[in-house]
Amino acid sequence: MSASPRATAGFMLSSPAHLLAMGFGTGLSPFAPGTVGTLLGFPLYWLLVQWLSPLGILAVAVPLFALGTWACQRTGRALGVADHGSMVWDEVVAFLVVLAFTPHTLGWQLAAFFLFRFFDVVKPPPVRYFDRTLKNGFGVMFDDLLAAVYTLVALAIAVRLFG
Repeated sequence: MSASPRATAGFMLSSPAHLLAMGFGTGLSPFAPGTVGTLLGFPLYWLLVQWLSPLGILAVAVPLFALGTWACQRTGRALGVADHGSMVWDEVVAFLVVLAFTPHTLGWQLAAFFLFRFFDVVKPPPVRYFDRTLKNGFGVMFDDLLAAVYTLVALAIAVRLFG
């Protein structure tokens, strides 16, 4: 029985699925790869918002979620860990959804970033349940989408109170 491959640049570049799942290299960060991967959501959002409404960005996020499900399933299987820390496409897509519905100021976008990271790390119920029970590409993507929902609810409350 051979050992599972390591998450390296060579591994990432060996397959389009790995490249996507690993956030085009952001997942290879030696420090907080999920946070670095989440940051990739900013330039993606800033590019898309030039041409698309929030609903348009959400429409783009749907196939990106589906692609991520496929990519994370293949990459997790290849690495031998269903939700390997180097796989960050789930953070990218979920944060893109958050940004689509966040006020267009740097302050609110930074608040969205920190709230999303908080909910993604803490995994309040039912996020933790799905993170622990769905050990496949869909599960990898879905728990971050739930963290995005928590983020959007918290942002809506903050905008209402402080907006």
